[in-house]
Amino acid sequence: MSDRYMIFVRAVILALVLATAPLFAANIILNQYAQSQARDEMVAMGERYIQRAEMAISTTVSALQRLDRDDVQTCTAGDKQLFRQVISDTGTIDAIGLADEGGKRMCVTPDMPLTGEAILPKLRKDGPLVGIGMLDKSFMGAYVAVVSWDLRNGTRLFAEMTPAVIASDPGPEYLRSYRRVELRLGDDLLWYATGGYNSEGSDPENAIVATVRSSRYPLEVTVVAPKSAALQMVHDLKIIAVTACAGLALLFVAIGVWFSWRPESEANDEFLRAIRDGEFIPFYQPVMDIETGRLRGCEVLMRWRRANGQMVSPGQFMAYAEANGHIFAMTRSLMVQTVDEVGTLYKENPDFKLSINLFAGHFMNRDIINDIKAIYGNSDISFQQIVVEVTERYPMEDMSLARKIIAEMQAMGVRVALDDVGTGHGGMAYLQKLGIDIIKIDKMFIDSIGDDDSSTTIVDSMVELADNLGMGIIAEGVETPEQVERLRELGVTAAQGYYFAKPMPANEFIEYAEKVERDLQDEQEAESEEDDEAA
Repeated sequence: MSDRYMIFVRAVILALVLATAPLFAANIILNQYAQSQARDEMVAMGERYIQRAEMAISTTVSALQRLDRDDVQTCTAGDKQLFRQVISDTGTIDAIGLADEGGKRMCVTPDMPLTGEAILPKLRKDGPLVGIGMLDKSFMGAYVAVVSWDLRNGTRLFAEMTPAVIASDPGPEYLRSYRRVELRLGDDLLWYATGGYNSEGSDPENAIVATVRSSRYPLEVTVVAPKSAALQMVHDLKIIAVTACAGLALLFVAIGVWFSWRPESEANDEFLRAIRDGEFIPFYQPVMDIETGRLRGCEVLMRWRRANGQMVSPGQFMAYAEANGHIFAMTRSLMVQTVDEVGTLYKENPDFKLSINLFAGHFMNRDIINDIKAIYGNSDISFQQIVVEVTERYPMEDMSLARKIIAEMQAMGVRVALDDVGTGHGGMAYLQKLGIDIIKIDKMFIDSIGDDDSSTTIVDSMVELADNLGMGIIAEGVETPEQVERLRELGVTAAQGYYFAKPMPANEFIEYAEKVERDLQDEQEAESEEDDEAA
């Protein structure tokens, strides 16, 4: 380790010692303050939802009571005209009608087909005058609430409330973007829900929950938000605290950087030269059909072959390439080389798939779309033969933008695979939000598939999930015939790994593809001869 690098390391360590203690205390105080303020805001949000719901119900009940006082108890044209007048006057009601003893509509205004379906429970002699329930209709996350009034003659007036009266979105912006609100009637009738945060499956340790109940009606509002959302309100204060606490530390870091910048610069220059000279090359690992023995295609893996012939493994340069933005030029170069090296093979085998690895940064803009069109648009490798692999080891910064980019790829015919499934940040969220076509089972689950029941169960669950969602599935890192047999039993049909072949240069991959095809033909001819002899 060089003296300059040691100076940099010591400066960083000293900076951390000086800055960590006060920053730690300030962080705790600000976090507690943010969560307290957020909880108060969420309670206020819940109270506003309760107020709107109470007002809407009370207005509707008053309207039905007024109709009862006016002796409006039939489905005559005159009574329907009064129904229309009430709907127009209140603004909270979509429809008014009469229901029979069994809860079925006798008539409704505005006119609509009477399906004979019960919208209210059967009338009870000892039942309450007012009933509140939900219809299986919704708008903007709000279900249609139905309020009934017992006329004590075997019929009930009912009013279907406008969903928009409850579909509001109060609260500060920093919470509104992340929170989940659920308004329930009684214990289990969901009236209104908004927001994508999972209130049931969230970790209680990482969530803020506020519950508000109505004192007039059986209404309950639950507001749930991740603690991380609350921290946005103190983001600027944390920046100030960091600046104040880290002043001296930054001075030492600056000194360390000043003395040690040259090695980093030299490393960057070497990397740029390697890209310019085409030292980053594709290696191809076959993907096999383990049912038929046929070749399905390959995954393209990046290798660094220095000018002196020395090979550098991806673990030594990939993180640096991604962190410094070099990965984009490297990926483009790799794709261009695949066209030159295996284009003819793929033209002759239109069913072969070519998998290209992308990282999270590729989904921050449409450049990757333009690269795919420019490189493969008029090549021997069609868009339908391309599979882009997205790893879940690193989180996507903008899931919405990533979904749009992936959808545009899929519209071109490119398929999208989720790599390293079960080992990273995305999990089910990636499968649900990104529209994945293929999932790849990580090697860590394959290694113990025959010995560890939990790994077998996980793989079995992935296969079932892929089948249910109509996705393909590929097993990675297969190394033994026992693993192949177990994967067949579980329903996996495609696999890659050292059991079949290691990653190899283009010429070896082309020879491998030809050998697989020859071996299959020889096997078929041998079987045909055996059949002829048996006949």
